[in-house]
Amino acid sequence: MAWSLEKCDGQSVESATMGAVHPATEDYADEAIKALRAGQVIAVPTDTLYGFACDACSMEAVHRIYEIKGRKYTSPLAICVGDVHDIQRFAVTDHLPHGLLDSLLPGPVTLVLTRGESSILEKSLNPGLDSIGVRVPDCNFIRAVARGSGSALALTSANLSGQRSSVDVRDFENLWQHCAYIYNDGVLPSGRAGSTVIDLTSVGKYKILRPGSAEEETVAVLQRYDLVEDGNAS
Repeated sequence: MAWSLEKCDGQSVESATMGAVHPATEDYADEAIKALRAGQVIAVPTDTLYGFACDACSMEAVHRIYEIKGRKYTSPLAICVGDVHDIQRFAVTDHLPHGLLDSLLPGPVTLVLTRGESSILEKSLNPGLDSIGVRVPDCNFIRAVARGSGSALALTSANLSGQRSSVDVRDFENLWQHCAYIYNDGVLPSGRAGSTVIDLTSVGKYKILRPGSAEEETVAVLQRYDLVEDGNAS
């Protein structure tokens, strides 16, 4: 579906449910999708850290994430999609070797790609940037929610800006009140490293923007597809 500045259609989430903690099972996916369509923020597990998520077609909800985190609006948000084949709706992928995306994802990797003219991303998401970080976490719950939303989720770590990342829902308990729901999948084993962030905007090259939790494995895949590290990486 096309992205716009308008609030997405959906049922409203009653204020009484704010901060409710539920298990991160697919039984609760429909509930999460309804909250997202109502412009709410939810907290979700990924394959690395807990994150705040909202429907990226709702700029009101995106702004709410920035407010919850105390994050500067100049710091971009990544998006999460349900399946690898969804990425082409939001970013340019035709310059990448065939099979590369499926070799990297789902997994603990964020791919920075050019949006391009064909992207259906709303221009007011990360204004001024012609690239976007895309995730397909190896986590059934968030993938089911993203898939069911029919769009993409804006996604960022569930913590106050500048503080340590969250591997347990208790790590950000002081922020629960700002979320419609918190979905609990226990303690995540990532060690707070977060995803490995790789810039793939240049043909045949890659840049490591953040080593994260899967640098070695990710670089091995990239090199197997004959990509070389960009020597101009800063």
